[in-house]
Amino acid sequence: MMDRRQFNRCLAAGLAAGLCPGLGRAGEREDQALRVAALQMTPVLGDAPANLRQAEALIREAQRRGAQWIVLPEMFTSAAAFHPDMLSAIRPLDGEPAQLLRRLARQGRTVIGGSFLASRDGEVYNSFLLVFPDGRVLRHDKDQPTYWENCFYRGGSDDGVLDTPLGGVGSVLCWELIRSRTLRRLKGRVRLVLGGSCWWTLSDDVDADNPLRAANLEMLRDAPINCARMLGVPVVHGAHAGPFAGYFSPDLPDVPYDSRYLGEAMIVDADGRLLARRGLEEGAGVVVADISLPASPRPGLPIPADFWMPPEMPQPWKDAWQRWLKSGRHYYETVTRPYLATGEVVEYVPEYLL
Repeated sequence: MMDRRQFNRCLAAGLAAGLCPGLGRAGEREDQALRVAALQMTPVLGDAPANLRQAEALIREAQRRGAQWIVLPEMFTSAAAFHPDMLSAIRPLDGEPAQLLRRLARQGRTVIGGSFLASRDGEVYNSFLLVFPDGRVLRHDKDQPTYWENCFYRGGSDDGVLDTPLGGVGSVLCWELIRSRTLRRLKGRVRLVLGGSCWWTLSDDVDADNPLRAANLEMLRDAPINCARMLGVPVVHGAHAGPFAGYFSPDLPDVPYDSRYLGEAMIVDADGRLLARRGLEEGAGVVVADISLPASPRPGLPIPADFWMPPEMPQPWKDAWQRWLKSGRHYYETVTRPYLATGEVVEYVPEYLL
């Protein structure tokens, strides 16, 4: 049942415009259709103004196509790589990215979600904001960074369940999609998952037929579908696509890591069926589909007991993910946090030289 406070929140969020489905006879929740959009960007690494302009154009296209809820890629203002330009893309939690989402949500009477490098209280987080037409904002901070992302933000501690007029909505960012603990904390508590990725591949100097390339792409393509099947709810997944030029690590700052983001913006129904998809080769754009929000989740697959869900995830990737939690944290503490306070980029000294 929906109580009076929830009912009033539905009205404030735009019930008349169809933004708060699921209010059935006598206030009972029922399966309901919702038109959603997943955005795919071709980002300019670390260039927040350019990426904000692109995001605005894509959001407006999604609104013209009738989308009621719109999802941007992870770190839509910057994308991700190891590069000093990433520091200049950090914005206050209530800065230009949040203001853009508020303005477009209000003007288009839509709900919009996306994550960016957001500073607050002297720290940086990968914060996903879900913004409603009435200006209300919900937030999820990604729980742990992936690889070089550790250099630029710290992990959050919330459970990723957003209390919306629809009921619980899960926020899941990139490799959160392939960790079992993510889905365990959402299971039975959400009717919809909003995801976003900045999923890159091997560097360009690795052989094109290296089998790890295919394994990585398969892992990405499977992640939203398996998430939907294991939780029994639809998944809307925004993505980045296209090339980028970064460096290998803080300890090897002159070794290039030129690669590409793999795309795969998609919309998946509660049974794991693919409703819409945009691949790397299609570049920037919008996918739109009508989904049915289940009154109650109906999982079709069990959540694995292992930490990582992909059964064939290569061991070197697991090991590297673990190493970066420490090495990237040192860069964050000695370069990124001081940058927040002074606006100056200090010279990085590797931990092993201290």
